Amino acid sequence: MMKHWSFLLIKHWSSLFIVMYLAAQPVIAAGHAPDSVYLFSYSTDKNNDRGGLQFAWSQDKQQWHVIGNGFVFLRSDYGRWGSEKRMISPWLIQGPDGIWHCIWSLNERDHLFAHAASADLVNWKRQSYPDISAGRNFLRPAVQYDAGQGAYAITYTDADGKQFRTTTADFKTYRPATAVNAPHYADAGVTVALPAGTATGQVHRVSWEVVDRLIKTQQVAQYKWRQESASSLQDAERFRTLQSPLRASITLQPEKAKPISKLLLGIFFEDINYAADGGLYAELVQNRDFEYALSDKDGHDPNWNSYHSWTLRGAQSTFAIDTTAPIHPNNRHYAVLDTKAPGAALVNSGYDGIPVKKGDKYELSLFANQLSGKSGKVLVRLVSPAQSNNVIAQTTITFSGNSWKKAQAVLTATADADSAQLELQPLTAGRLALDMISLFPQATFKGRKNGLRADLAQVIADIHPRFVRFPGGCVAHGDGLNNIYRWKNTIGPLETRTPQRNLWGYHQSAGLGYFEYFRFCEDIGAEPVPVVAAGVPCQNSGPSPKGGGQQGGIPMNEMDEYVQDILDLIEYANGDIHTTWGQKRAAAGHPEPFHLKYIGIGNEDLITDIFEERFTMIFNAVKKQHPEITVIGTAGPFFEGTDYEEGWDIANKLKVPMIDEHYYVSPGWFINNQDFYDKYDRSKSKVYLGEYAAHLPGRPSNIETALAEALYLTALERNGDVVSMASYAPLLAKEKHTQWTPDLIYFNNTSVKPTVNYYVQQLYGTNSGDTYLPGTISLSNEEGKEISIDGVKERVAFSIVKDTKSNTVIIKLVNLLPAAVQSGIDLSGLGIAEGTAIKTVLQGRPDSKDARPLVSDYPVSEKFNTELPAYSFTVITVKMK
Repeated sequence: MMKHWSFLLIKHWSSLFIVMYLAAQPVIAAGHAPDSVYLFSYSTDKNNDRGGLQFAWSQDKQQWHVIGNGFVFLRSDYGRWGSEKRMISPWLIQGPDGIWHCIWSLNERDHLFAHAASADLVNWKRQSYPDISAGRNFLRPAVQYDAGQGAYAITYTDADGKQFRTTTADFKTYRPATAVNAPHYADAGVTVALPAGTATGQVHRVSWEVVDRLIKTQQVAQYKWRQESASSLQDAERFRTLQSPLRASITLQPEKAKPISKLLLGIFFEDINYAADGGLYAELVQNRDFEYALSDKDGHDPNWNSYHSWTLRGAQSTFAIDTTAPIHPNNRHYAVLDTKAPGAALVNSGYDGIPVKKGDKYELSLFANQLSGKSGKVLVRLVSPAQSNNVIAQTTITFSGNSWKKAQAVLTATADADSAQLELQPLTAGRLALDMISLFPQATFKGRKNGLRADLAQVIADIHPRFVRFPGGCVAHGDGLNNIYRWKNTIGPLETRTPQRNLWGYHQSAGLGYFEYFRFCEDIGAEPVPVVAAGVPCQNSGPSPKGGGQQGGIPMNEMDEYVQDILDLIEYANGDIHTTWGQKRAAAGHPEPFHLKYIGIGNEDLITDIFEERFTMIFNAVKKQHPEITVIGTAGPFFEGTDYEEGWDIANKLKVPMIDEHYYVSPGWFINNQDFYDKYDRSKSKVYLGEYAAHLPGRPSNIETALAEALYLTALERNGDVVSMASYAPLLAKEKHTQWTPDLIYFNNTSVKPTVNYYVQQLYGTNSGDTYLPGTISLSNEEGKEISIDGVKERVAFSIVKDTKSNTVIIKLVNLLPAAVQSGIDLSGLGIAEGTAIKTVLQGRPDSKDARPLVSDYPVSEKFNTELPAYSFTVITVKMK
């Protein structure tokens, strides 16, 4: 039925495709809609059965009208993204209470199937994945309702063609499946000829309102997609009638000033893109503990093993890995050099080489055990293969005894080298065991032992973040139960820490652990915000004995211990030195507490019954034992959908203080959703926008994405009473080792490369406030007429805040138009100090990747004018009297 909805679409969509699509829909005039029609529910086998639940309708079962071209109303959340999330042979049935139930097969191997329910076929509740053990697997389900029994009978087959049946009254508990002989089961489902080919599913008789709702849902989604996919590539056409100069008049309403969060802008650190080992963590030796394993990369790289990054150079010696008598059970592997005659050396290539600066000092440490032969010496050298006189630093270490002992030395570089190597050459014959071979620059950030790379840490600190979320998003809850990040594995002496596979496909040494994270927060004046798993692994986890995705939740009989681990973390951070874990913090060199105030529970989780049960258990325990701690819950990876709705339902039910929202979206989404938080209920949970970024095709970091983020941040400041924190993601990426783009800061071994998006974050971080000053803005042309071109108003935004600590008023102005805007600003009544302000402008072409802020003095008064260049972000800092 095409009412005003379709005309709205045609008005806003210039795409010929959209017009043709709408023209192809059957027109049912108002007042002539049928009372009921047939609805066909189905999926296709396209994209390896990842199409999801789709619909078509008909008045006569002959001519079918597909609702959208492959538009999906329900997708499967089971298993890994990309390779799984399959919906095979869905069966849709409406119960006597009007609730629709959909079940489907997940794959060809598991006994599990999926279930989801909906009252309207648009909004779907959380999915569940019951385990039905009968048969080799679970294929081609069919569901019937037995009114006499008040139960649903689910019949299915397995790979051997055997038939089984289970029953349920509520789709929560199921009777054990039994073998059956169901002759009519083979005819289950209906095959329908659709315009794109045949499909098999179910036909339902429904009221027209049901189909009308589905059609409108699809049309709204298409409209939003069109609106949000807009980019600067269309600006020339979109704004061809826009006449310069444009004028913006901004008037404050200081009487409506409101306090906003002092922690609004922070950073999110995750060990992705080699952000930790080989990145922020200053260790220069790769695989220092010989713990690299094939499982780190799921066996895809046969060279990823304990020998990785190590070679033996020279003759008369052998190099092997042993596990017989390790330093500590958590680090089982170590190297054994069997030297028949001195001359050979064990060589480490570092992370793409070892960067060395002339005159700098480097601290070497290692453990050695003389297994046979006389105690002797080891020559340690830094060599640069690219130079003729390639030895650029050397020293000698002496060993004695046949037990593990730690040795330390300092190497001073005599030349620069981008890709040096570390050599260890035994000077006596015998068998020598070596482990935890480490090399750090003395000049770490703040001079910390086991510290951070100084230049990279400083660029992060220069954002002036008010908090740091760590140790990650997906890394925190890991790939499966055995990969959940356990904070206790990352503290204490390095040789006792437990390394593990990084979810992103490499190795975590745990050298950068919870103590180092807390200390970094303290060093840059940021609140620590650790995030722990909510008793479930990442929803992208692969299949496990208990199923894929979150079906591998920590067993409930182990949850008490897991909850205690989280309570122990709070004690580690805040307990005095007489507590068990406070004492361990003090032993690491920090007797004073870290003053932890926030803790995140969960990250982008699939909100299931399994999740809710464990999250609730953790939340209640923390709330009871530590009411002073603000718990941050989770609402999934998107700004809408089942996880988002169900996450917020749990938050409202438990009164969770803050919710972590995530969304990676287009610049068009940011432009058209600046009112997203205007509509939030101020009496409910606060929001932490934990991960966000503007994504364009190809994922560039450029002026267009940066300004879209700057535009949206003005809305976050306006809503700083409900949005307490926000952090761009991801933060770091090492060149040639990047799994995800875009990122805020790129780097290699010798240089740090902030993106243009970084400077937006830095400008907000260094120009934050504690009070928001509301105001109004009007746009007009030179004749004073209001601009009526669609999209103009959304691309000019402002935010004005006051920082009582520095006694300044900070004006942020974003112009995402291809034309300059002459802006008049009225600050009457604020008591500003007339004279010179500081003006910073970030501008460039939309595709510019190297634009940088320009700072200048600028004259201001209570009322003053300033030009906003095309595609620009302007910050003006004004002193108050």
